[in-house]
Amino acid sequence: MSKLGFTTTTVHADQHFGVEHGGMHKPIHTSVQYGFERVEDLIGVFQGTVKGGYNYARQGTPTTAALESKITLMEQGLGSVSFATGMAAITATFLTLLKAGDHLISSQFVFGNTNSLLGTLRDLGIEVTTVDVTQADNVAAAIRPNTRMVFVETIANPGTQIPDLSTLGTLCADQGLLYVVDNTITSPLLFRPGSVGAGLVINSLTKTIAGHGSALGGAVTDTGLFDWQAYPNIFANYRKGDPRQWGLQQIRKKGLRDMGGTLSSEHAHQISVGAETLALRVAQSSATALQLAQFLEAHPAINRVYYPMLESHPQYAVARQHFNAGSWLLSFELRDAKDCLAFINRLQLPVKATGLGDTRSLIIPVAHTIFWEAGAQARAAMGIADGLIRLSVGLEDCTDLLGDFEQALAAA
Repeated sequence: MSKLGFTTTTVHADQHFGVEHGGMHKPIHTSVQYGFERVEDLIGVFQGTVKGGYNYARQGTPTTAALESKITLMEQGLGSVSFATGMAAITATFLTLLKAGDHLISSQFVFGNTNSLLGTLRDLGIEVTTVDVTQADNVAAAIRPNTRMVFVETIANPGTQIPDLSTLGTLCADQGLLYVVDNTITSPLLFRPGSVGAGLVINSLTKTIAGHGSALGGAVTDTGLFDWQAYPNIFANYRKGDPRQWGLQQIRKKGLRDMGGTLSSEHAHQISVGAETLALRVAQSSATALQLAQFLEAHPAINRVYYPMLESHPQYAVARQHFNAGSWLLSFELRDAKDCLAFINRLQLPVKATGLGDTRSLIIPVAHTIFWEAGAQARAAMGIADGLIRLSVGLEDCTDLLGDFEQALAAA
């Protein structure tokens, strides 16, 4: 059979890898312990000489393994490790692959909790430089002898800035740096970071991939493009077997076994089922988001709209080059910032809540909530105005959302 499409591959992934008793989905394995007929096999799982075995659910279950295989297929990678949340996946990546004295270059346009985590890394002795990654020259200028990693988001939350993805990939390859890309907003449907040379890809599974606001999860996928043999921070215990697996093995051992950021089998199952409708959901939410962005940009009460597929977006050309659509995230500012909260209260359909990638539209004033802790100076550096409003577009009928925004703006 010729190469299958994204949704066909995703829907049939469980059967492809084998499901007990002819089931359509991998069952939910709730067992914490896993027994063996021979103690030698148990030892082999601990020492890594027996592949595919389980010993304790903190390091994974057959259910989480099935989801990891599905995510790997989506990203066309080498392998994946799942986590309880997207932040657990990011934290594990940083803390298992970086150590005191190392240098990390990060986009200055990152999710609020990721920005907070960067402060924690500094407190632990890891040097962090944040730069405007829309210009690769800024990253090149920040490289030091101890630089180990470059971290970016495909579409920044909430300002929608887009890195110079291809040039950064070339730069990291030339300098031997690990290029880590958070693909949460776009998802592997709209963009595969491996296409620009990313060594590791992070997805908050809670959002685009699961998509129903009912299960938390995160994942790290190895694209197979990074040479772990040249990476100095791989522990001697993990420099065994296939070198392509060294990075993920260290992340799994340190991030799951030692740190305990384990995804439950129940949530893994919900995410896996949610992923089957990913393409359908993203197609509708992206189309609605674009129409809403165009409507808002033309409205006299709106000062500015941030959406990658608007021609006015600073990185519009990059978005058109790399992304199949604009996804569901858009942000905007009212001309009268003082009306921000009252305007949100006038809306009837979007739910006033944090979170992203739900079936329902979610709306939140950014500076007052998710970036409040960062402080005014950090918000200014990230381009977050006091009146910035973030909208995660859901699956409501487009005409209904447009009508709701029209009535709320009429009183602005």
